[in-house]
Amino acid sequence: MKFSAFLKDKWVFLLSQTAIILFLALLLNVMDINNAANALVCICLLLITIGALVLEFVQKNSFYKQLYQNLDAMEKKHYISSVIEEAGFTEGVLLIDVLKQTTKSMNDAIAAYRRMNTEYQDYIETWIHEIKIPISCIDLICENNKGEIASGVKEELSRIDGYVEQALYYARSTNLEKDYMIREIRLDELIKGILKKHSKQLISAKATPHFDNLSQTVYGDPKWLEFILGQLIANSIKYKKETLTLTFSACEEQNNVLLYISDDGIGIPESELPRIFEKGFTGTNGRSYAKSTGIGLYLCRQLCNKMRLSISAYSASGQGTTMQITFPKDSRLLLE
Repeated sequence: MKFSAFLKDKWVFLLSQTAIILFLALLLNVMDINNAANALVCICLLLITIGALVLEFVQKNSFYKQLYQNLDAMEKKHYISSVIEEAGFTEGVLLIDVLKQTTKSMNDAIAAYRRMNTEYQDYIETWIHEIKIPISCIDLICENNKGEIASGVKEELSRIDGYVEQALYYARSTNLEKDYMIREIRLDELIKGILKKHSKQLISAKATPHFDNLSQTVYGDPKWLEFILGQLIANSIKYKKETLTLTFSACEEQNNVLLYISDDGIGIPESELPRIFEKGFTGTNGRSYAKSTGIGLYLCRQLCNKMRLSISAYSASGQGTTMQITFPKDSRLLLE
């Protein structure tokens, strides 16, 4: 708070005090009061005015300075009313009251929004679990009525199931902690299980898997890792060439285990690589080769972040894509 700004705000008071001092000086002069006494009275009144202004400025400046210091130190600035000190002047008291009322109103609105969001999320999760029942029934019907049509239906049904699972993880993406468990996992067992689950899509895509040094043990949530790797495999199938070669390899590097998932597909333009994990980003391939929601890789990064893993991509147009997932060797780092 600048003193010049404070004085500018006090122009009415200063003008009235100046008028009073001039009037008093004139009155004392008319009453034939000694000039020295007249000057003394006016000077005393002037000093009292200045002292009052300085005292008020110091009080208000200290309050607002402390207010801004607390505000700068807070990460969630909307809670400022809970840490602000009591003011010793009326304007400060009114300001604190306004801040507390607005904070309460905002907290009530946030609480209402969270309740609505929770209810909506619960509904979506329930709906997803319910829709899996008819999907399973249709799959069973196709198994019992084999044929070209049934095979085509099963293939499309598998895609529907993948999108339903993606929707489930997206609905949970704002509150992933309730479904989170770190365990010791063998990479070879994890990847073989995922390939078995996606075997029909891989066979249809004429995919050939290759494995290298997958005897490593890592730490993570098996269900989340299954979803992440499933999304990466689905992307490799979606953006393949005539055939598909998938390579799964791992290596140790200092305190980490690195898992690579490589394909020989159409690749990703280098200019788009920094954005592929953004929510809703589809890129050139998503618009040209397949209908993409731009959610899959976003969810992969969200889940990796929650497990304290990192995921990155290396690619170039026409040269395939390599996805890298970095696992810390020490499981304690994942539980911090």
